[in-house]
Amino acid sequence: MRVLIPQPLLSYTNRRDRVDAQGQTLEALLQDLDRQFPGIRFRIVNEQDEMRPHVVIFVAGTKTKDLQISLEGCDEVVILQALSGG
Repeated sequence: MRVLIPQPLLSYTNRRDRVDAQGQTLEALLQDLDRQFPGIRFRIVNEQDEMRPHVVIFVAGTKTKDLQISLEGCDEVVILQALSGG
């Protein structure tokens, strides 16, 4: 399926903002992304296997932080990173 990558993570994907990855769940998809682009998962998921607070993922147009959500029937996952600072 197609995964849209946010600007802050493009250095992991050789500047590609759309990549393909596979997985039955969001967790499996992120593991496949990390296999292809080492280190990218750690920028999305923390050491406790929880989505980082500044990351938002849309699966089939629905916002989620559930890594176990099924990707069945989904053809696109969008990863967004909120900007912070002052």
